[in-house]
Amino acid sequence: MRNNDLSQLKPLQLDALKEVASIGAGNAATSLSAMLNSKIKMTVPNVNLTPISDLPGIIGNEEELIVAMLVRTEGDINGGVLFTLLPDSANLLIQLLAGQDTDIENELGEFEASALKEISNILTGANLNAFSQMLDLKINPSVPSLEFDMAGAILEVCFIELGQIGDYALVIETEFLSDMEQEVKGNFFLIPEPESLQFILEKLGVASER
Repeated sequence: MRNNDLSQLKPLQLDALKEVASIGAGNAATSLSAMLNSKIKMTVPNVNLTPISDLPGIIGNEEELIVAMLVRTEGDINGGVLFTLLPDSANLLIQLLAGQDTDIENELGEFEASALKEISNILTGANLNAFSQMLDLKINPSVPSLEFDMAGAILEVCFIELGQIGDYALVIETEFLSDMEQEVKGNFFLIPEPESLQFILEKLGVASER
């Protein structure tokens, strides 16, 4: 599959990718529920393959503050995973974990950063494990790096680095709801090398012709 073919994925291919992502969300919900001692429901409303240059528009205004966790992947899927949250969603997750009110816009200390990295590890790991288990892939994630800054500044740095990997990202929109009906929204951006994406599609049995 050539790079300029990646935007031409058919509904069947996107449905197959969404199915894997939905299983990952289910795994993440189970892990988060145990970690937070609170029942968490997670859904994946949309999965799309999007040019990296279009990703800032998905997150929002470039001057908007976001939390971003970046994980490198090696093995059968070489590339990176970027997980983003708006501050309100990050505050809620930390509150559920620690049982105390948090405002990371005023203070993002070592405790808050550690909590977000741990949550990111669970969410990212669950999604990658779904790909690994369903498609018999070996995926080795790195330790996540955490940034809290304006979206434009974070994405510019991340995409300069990840842009060297691939031109497209698999965007997995994730919504989760706590048992107190508190809603959190996040985005996963799986940015594989073109050869890794081709390999994923071949494993799904829906690869396009080269």
